[in-house]
Amino acid sequence: MNTVFFKNLGLVDFKEAWKIQESLLNSIIKDKRAGKKTKNYILFCQHPHVYTLGKSGKKEHLLLNDEELDLRGAQFYQINRGGDITYHGPGQLVIYPVLDLDNFFTDIHRYLRCLEEVVIGVLENYQLEGKRVTGATGVWLKNEDVGFKKICALGVRASRWVTMHGLAFNVCVDLDYFKNIVPCGISDFGVTSLDTEVCEEVCFLEIENLFKEGFQRVFNCSFSNYL
Repeated sequence: MNTVFFKNLGLVDFKEAWKIQESLLNSIIKDKRAGKKTKNYILFCQHPHVYTLGKSGKKEHLLLNDEELDLRGAQFYQINRGGDITYHGPGQLVIYPVLDLDNFFTDIHRYLRCLEEVVIGVLENYQLEGKRVTGATGVWLKNEDVGFKKICALGVRASRWVTMHGLAFNVCVDLDYFKNIVPCGISDFGVTSLDTEVCEEVCFLEIENLFKEGFQRVFNCSFSNYL
């Protein structure tokens, strides 16, 4: 069974978390090249308001100019993950697994489906049925008005089978910030948050613990604190 070193960064600037991920990824690749046993990491955090655009995204999916970004108190970064544009902010659980998939399985599509499976398992605890939508990575909930609403976005990068970036699970996030983008480049569906779906306050720590349990089960690993 693999060990995954866990750290909760709390509320952290997106660029700082990105820098930490890059450092961990580079350390793993360095060990791989040296023929050493590699480590695996997972970071939990929340971010101040920020929009990020993936490599395959379109800048026009951000519906704000620089002045409007400032007025909203939000930042914008073009980054090196897959996918289009998304929003991160307080009340959203952002998870960055930095894993050497050679320790698990070398299949990016399977990796994404496993991340989705963890989220679907968390939702089951709230009597919600998470769905996959063909051609649209992430986890969705059925909705009478728009068909589906996304509750968790995924976007990853891998180098030499080492992953970074990850997923953003809307727990108790301000959904108004999604109105300033075309989320993940998809205009047909909507976006939602767990507290909105259950119509009550949600314990953020409980979600973190449920995700830990589910991740260890799906990936057949154990967590150890990373200082």
